This record gives sequence, structure tokens and C-alpha cells, in this order.
Amino acid sequence: MTIKEYLQHTAALVEKQLQEILTAPSPREETLFAAMRHSVLAGGKRLRPALFLATLQACGKDGKGYLPFAAALEMIHTYSLIHDDLPAMDNDDLRRGKPTCHKVYGEANAILAGDALLTHAFAVMAEQPAPARPLLQAIAWAARQAGVDGMVAGQAADVAAAGQEIDEDLLRYIYRGKTGALFSASIISAAYLAEAGEERIETLKRYSDLLGYIFQIVDDVLDIQGDAAILGKPIGSDAKNAKTTYATLLGCDAAMAYATELAAQARELLWAWPEEAEILREMPSFFCARKL
Repeated sequence: MTIKEYLQHTAALVEKQLQEILTAPSPREETLFAAMRHSVLAGGKRLRPALFLATLQACGKDGKGYLPFAAALEMIHTYSLIHDDLPAMDNDDLRRGKPTCHKVYGEANAILAGDALLTHAFAVMAEQPAPARPLLQAIAWAARQAGVDGMVAGQAADVAAAGQEIDEDLLRYIYRGKTGALFSASIISAAYLAEAGEERIETLKRYSDLLGYIFQIVDDVLDIQGDAAILGKPIGSDAKNAKTTYATLLGCDAAMAYATELAAQARELLWAWPEEAEILREMPSFFCARKL
């Protein structure tokens, strides 16, 4: 199965799970759930659930019983997108080719939809049938990576750095938080659930960090050279918000060369892993090949 086929297959499974989870319990909650569904069910490759399921596979665990946890990871990711698009943040009008949540449901409802997705995601995770200790380790890791040890901290640093010249060290910190942390949440939570062992988990932590850098560097280049019709969101947001990126620090060609170098490092980490890890091995190159 190619990566594209794998992503299509896992996306269909996760999509069905999300539709079940995001059904309003009564008419009173329908507006809230409609705003949640608007953003969650707007499409996308479902990369984080796919990475979660691919890691389970690489560690010898069947992922079919873990689809609720995979869907919850997508809910956390979508909450971050809703809030990232708000006027106080990036102030974007499009996401995945559709009007952003606050453009359709208003800013207050968009904030609440994001809050609801985040909190409900952890309820879904906690109800996942799994042995208690690995489940608690997985949830704790996901929570830390989504919050002050990861994504929220990275976003806060990104906001603080807007309009300023920053060095590469701070830029890597921001990328590790705002992008890499949710890849880490997906990959390492799966490793805990699979009871992969300390050595494999440490390898996967390094791998997930590299994957986050690769994805965000390519995203920087796409924000300059990409096609909004293909990406499903406006280009030029970084320039509009006066953000320093690898594309502005190095230039687009050098930034892509650096992403390619990091992809080789990420693949090398898993070189000796069994055939079941092939999706993880090929994912860094797939990220580098995203449409310009």
C-alpha cells in the first residue's frame, strides 16, 4: 500500500468515527456541534491519526481497536486550527478550501467549538478500551504535547515573535511546539499503547521532532510559492503577519534542501525497523513532496 493509499484508507476509517463522535446529544447543543463538525469534517489528509495508526502497526499492534483515540487526535488538531484562524491570531478566512469556523458561526462560537473539541477529545481518549497504565501514559503524553510542553507554548512563542527578527534556535523551538508537538502526541501515544519499550520510544521521539520540522519548513515554502486552490488556504499569511520562517531566513531553495536533509535523517532512524514500519519510513519524503 502506497502512502497515498494508506492515507485514504485511514482517513475513511477516522471520518466515520468522527461523524459518530460529533453527533449532538440533543437539539440544544446542535449549534455548538455544527460549528465543531464544520471544521472537523471539512476534509484533510488526517495525518495525525494516520501517524498514530502507522506507529501502532510499526510496533506490532493492530490499530483497528484504537480508532476512537485516533479520531480524538484529529479533534485536538482541529481545535488548534480553529483558534489559529481567529482574528486575534492569524485572522484567516479559508481553511481546507472552506470558510473558517469564525466566518460561518461567529468568533464566540468558534472559540467555544475549539474548546469543546479539545476537552471532548480527552474524554474520548479516556474511554478508549486499553490496559490502564499504557492508556494513562498515552493520554498524559498527548496532553503535555497539546499544552504548555508543546503546541500551546509554541503558539505563544510564535505570537510573541511576530514582527521581530528571531534566530534559528527560537525558530526551531516554535516549530517543535506549534507543529512537531502534535506529531509527537500522535506517534508517542501510539508507542505507549503498543508498549513499545523505552529504546523504541526514544527513537520515535527523535523521529517525530524531525517530522515536525520537515512539515513546517515545507509549509513555509508553500506559503510563498504554493497554490491556494491546492492548499485550501490563503498563501502569504506569514508575510501578512510579519513572521520569520525558514523560507525567509534561508530562501525557498535552501529551506527545501534542508527539509530534504532532515527527511534523510528521519528515515535513517527507522532503517533497521521491520517492514511494518514502511509507512513511517516513507512519510518524511512524502512531506517533502507536498504540492508547490
